Amino acid sequence: MTASLKGRYGSGIAESSTYLGQNYLIVDSSLLPELLLILRDEQQFDYCVDLTAVHYPHRDKQFDVVWILYSFAKNERIRVTTRIADGAALPTSTSIWPTTNWLEREVFDMFGIRFEGHPDMKRILLPEDWKGHPLRKDYGIIQQDEEWVHINLGIESGQ
Repeated sequence: MTASLKGRYGSGIAESSTYLGQNYLIVDSSLLPELLLILRDEQQFDYCVDLTAVHYPHRDKQFDVVWILYSFAKNERIRVTTRIADGAALPTSTSIWPTTNWLEREVFDMFGIRFEGHPDMKRILLPEDWKGHPLRKDYGIIQQDEEWVHINLGIESGQ
């Protein structure tokens, strides 16, 4: 399956492979809406198990955004990854898999990655006025928002 998608999209799919029975794709972000729809409609990946990101601060495209999809019909998973620069946005996939609503909000909250067209793009775990995105590798573990803790909790940070 990954080979046929690679043939269909050419250089838009930077890498396609299978390891231990799981398919992997690294795709250009411009292909996402169309490719995700094809995976759902033609390849029967009817469930988005997870959507997350990984931060690589020393790369030009600092973020890998990863969709882990599952096909109930085939009992098969596929991992779709795209790489984006800090400040870039991706199209929402909420119209394809409604379960990505909260997953996209979590990626926004923890990494600062926006999803264009999302119905309610706001923080989901942290308060709206929280500064920074804690799962970025350049967000120090001791860097919790000391100002927010002091103002809202009336205490000094425990760090």
